[in-house]
Amino acid sequence: MSEPLDEFYFKWLYSQVGSVRQRNTSKTYWSLLRQLYAKEFVWVVPNDDNRVEDGRELRHQFIEDLEIVRVDRNWMELGCSFLEMLVALSRRLAFETEGEPLEWFWVLIANLGLQSSNDRTPMPPEQIEEILNTVIWRTYNVDGAGGLFPLRSASQNQQKVEIWYQLCAYLLEQS
Repeated sequence: MSEPLDEFYFKWLYSQVGSVRQRNTSKTYWSLLRQLYAKEFVWVVPNDDNRVEDGRELRHQFIEDLEIVRVDRNWMELGCSFLEMLVALSRRLAFETEGEPLEWFWVLIANLGLQSSNDRTPMPPEQIEEILNTVIWRTYNVDGAGGLFPLRSASQNQQKVEIWYQLCAYLLEQS
């Protein structure tokens, strides 16, 4: 491994949701995913710390998959990136629906309005930052619009509902 662990890990995360060999920039999302990786996901609603831990758990899988022997404990204990949280959440969605994590990841990206931000036509970084902050600080609409799980008929203010229960309500509406 000749590149820094963090870069190697980022590429591994990217490989979980896209092709690292793709050369068509209208089908690559390096810039978007790099910004998601640089943004720490913090939780403000009780139990959303579970989403943080799910995201950080990916590091253990990365180390195990690649049989990496020595890893700095400080790196393992860093906060959870927005990208890690989304990858882990897409795996939870796949498990709950018997779907594919890759598909669910891109559903979440679409729900956030980020699907058109590819490497050929990227969104301005400030616009992406605003979207990520909307999710983190729960400033999306009470029905979840602008967040990860927009609902047609929300029974409660989604700004105050933990992400897991937003996910459950979203899946119920989809079925």
